Amino acid sequence: MKKLFSALVVGAFCLNAAAADVQKGEALAKKYNCASCHGADFNKPIDPSYPKLAGQHPDYITHALRAYKRGAGANGRTNPIMAGQVQPLSNQDMADIGAYLASLPSQLVVSK
Repeated sequence: MKKLFSALVVGAFCLNAAAADVQKGEALAKKYNCASCHGADFNKPIDPSYPKLAGQHPDYITHALRAYKRGAGANGRTNPIMAGQVQPLSNQDMADIGAYLASLPSQLVVSK
């Protein structure tokens, strides 16, 4: 029981230490110029095949960025532009970007 309690405490500490930071995510999105393809407000991408990112679930954004970093193998995503963009990002950076994009006003709709 004592080991279980210790594991839970350590796990909770790790989750709190790695909490996503919206401000860091905003700085990263600016640094890597995400708006150049996904639009200034992240709602109007320059190409209709590019996703609207504002208001997306943070876990979805984080997962997608990790998949681009993995590349074609191991259930990754293939897009040469995104693959190049995400290479310098850490897992924490990706979570921060996800938190920032999720915090933005969205034009996404559930149904019409």
